[in-house]
Amino acid sequence: MEKTTVEKEKVKDRVRLSLEVSTELNQTLEKLAEKTESGSKTEVLRKAIALMEVAMGAKDRGETVGLVDNQNNVVTKIVGI
Repeated sequence: MEKTTVEKEKVKDRVRLSLEVSTELNQTLEKLAEKTESGSKTEVLRKAIALMEVAMGAKDRGETVGLVDNQNNVVTKIVGI
């Protein structure tokens, strides 16, 4: 079956990367992938990059990133980003 124009455009907008990681990091990616809806290491990396973008945007605005509990209390401040 032939791809639609939209499907062809999506393929054009993508870049294939080859990534070399340690066995340990690959195992971590696999464990995280199992916990996601897609079950994909690629999706884990996409989400990690999106989270990093949010963190860097916060840093640029002079904000910090943290984890909050159910009562909206900051329980962990993320440093080093």
